[in-house]
Amino acid sequence: MAHLLGAEALHLEFPTKVVFDGISLGIDEGDRIGVVGRNGDGKSSLLAMLAGRLEPDSGRVTVRGGVRVGVLDQADTLDDAHTVAEAVVGDRPEHEWAGDPRARDVIAGLLGGIPWDGPVVGLSGGQRRRVALAALLTRDDDVIFLDEPTNHLDVEAIAWLAGHIKRRWPAGQGGLLVVTHDRWFLDEVCTATWEVHDQIVEPFEGGYAAYILQRVERDRQSAAIEARRQNLARKELAWLRRGAPARTSKPKFRIDAANELIADVPEIRDKTELQSLAVSRLGKDVVDLLDAAVSYPDPATGEPREVLHPVEWRIAPGERTGILGVNGAGKSTLLGLVSGDVEPTAGRVKRGKTVNVATLTQRLDELEDHLESPVRVVIERLRTTYTFGAGSKAQELTPGQLLERMGFASAQLSTPVKDLSGGQKRRLQLLLILLEQPNVLILDEPTNDLDTDILSAIEDLLDSWPGTLLVVSHDRYFIERVTDQQYAILSGHLRHLPGGVDEYLRLRERERTAAATTSKASEAAAAASASSTASATPALAGAELRSAQKEVAALERRLEKLEAQIGTARTSLADHDQSDYVGLGAEMARIGDLEKERDDVEARWFELTEQLG
Repeated sequence: MAHLLGAEALHLEFPTKVVFDGISLGIDEGDRIGVVGRNGDGKSSLLAMLAGRLEPDSGRVTVRGGVRVGVLDQADTLDDAHTVAEAVVGDRPEHEWAGDPRARDVIAGLLGGIPWDGPVVGLSGGQRRRVALAALLTRDDDVIFLDEPTNHLDVEAIAWLAGHIKRRWPAGQGGLLVVTHDRWFLDEVCTATWEVHDQIVEPFEGGYAAYILQRVERDRQSAAIEARRQNLARKELAWLRRGAPARTSKPKFRIDAANELIADVPEIRDKTELQSLAVSRLGKDVVDLLDAAVSYPDPATGEPREVLHPVEWRIAPGERTGILGVNGAGKSTLLGLVSGDVEPTAGRVKRGKTVNVATLTQRLDELEDHLESPVRVVIERLRTTYTFGAGSKAQELTPGQLLERMGFASAQLSTPVKDLSGGQKRRLQLLLILLEQPNVLILDEPTNDLDTDILSAIEDLLDSWPGTLLVVSHDRYFIERVTDQQYAILSGHLRHLPGGVDEYLRLRERERTAAATTSKASEAAAAASASSTASATPALAGAELRSAQKEVAALERRLEKLEAQIGTARTSLADHDQSDYVGLGAEMARIGDLEKERDDVEARWFELTEQLG
């Protein structure tokens, strides 16, 4: 396997700390490497050194002759003076980039809905991230460095990016190095993992799941070695006192030992116990949305525009639900109905008497009154001890223990809140909300600025939290980890997803196909009408044309009806008694029949529209 680039004895230090001390590593053809580690341990610095953007204090980086390296920065580097087209393809002539299949794939996959000739200035954070990614991926680089590529991207864009990376190079070619906290992306794309910690870079085989398994084994071995060392010390002391020689045996450890460690680990959440506690705290009534709809005035016409169509959703005590949807779909509006920040323009919202809703927003409002206070003082003001966990697993934790569990080192407890990093503020914000003891918790993009270790700590904390949890996140791993079911907002309607995120991605693809189909139908009908008006057609051909046009219109009406029936059937399936396997099977068979009929109608529609020109 050909070598692409390598680093030898790299040493890097800043005035306050040594970041790396004598690391050597390399990237070969076909490598897909994910970089993980705590915030501040040097992941971005490692990428910058390997890309030639940061000079190490000693050591060197070598790149094979002719190898082209592309970098996606974590910071926004787009020029606001450019149009989207200029930012992505520069001054390349249109025939050149339009004739490149890779460029077409990238533009279609990332820039749908973004005006090609529009200015970069004024784009949202997510749109700017897509443009920056497209600018990199349309180039023909041999090695790509991605620093937090999934920031500001939704679930669909992340899934597309993973697919593009996997098909970008033929097998055994190209190189990828990616720093990301998106654990699903790491598992989907990477064949190796580098963990940055304690001034070194430690390699592991496989993606995130394989890395975690190997890390558990490494930690187990370290613990066993330490226990053995202490045992030897005790035996040495005994020998000194009694004069008897100590006898030890060296155990052999294999990767299977890591599997044994998790073989008897119980379910991550005791759902029965948490449900019981949630009912005792909330009662049976939480929040019911009863045909609730929300409309806003259209900026252009001033007329009411329905953002959220009538929703019937009865939220249960202890329910853990993830909400999916594209930016602007109405997720925040839906959460606002639940929290009471948004009033419905139709229908009503019914809340239980004991409901106490808390929301973790993307802002840091909870910290505004504490910016000058040390972290420890902020926590101690609220209470001296806190109970976390359920039933027999409940724990009494002091403020210091709680902060340590959330990844705060002892030295950081005296740090003023205003001097904390973005990730530290995010952790403190979540902790303050949890300490208010809400029984309904809404998390809006809670994973921003957090590394994988801290995400795991937060997930562990939420596992023992007894209440109703609603989560909006583009982090697929997180949303699947902390919730038990998912819903999506599609075309203003709330829809249950029995198949989870995979089903959501399929439905979104179907939406795009349907939109393209409708557009083609309109164009075909317009073209057919113009053609029949412009030229005289023989009587038989004219009759055939009119017949085909009528059938196309009928097929379009039938498609709309079938889609509505399928949606209703899926809603019924979600509400069906989950223990009635016969009934569930019959419902799924009925949905399958409807979907087959829809596919047949679509095939006939395509056939006719092609004949109509």
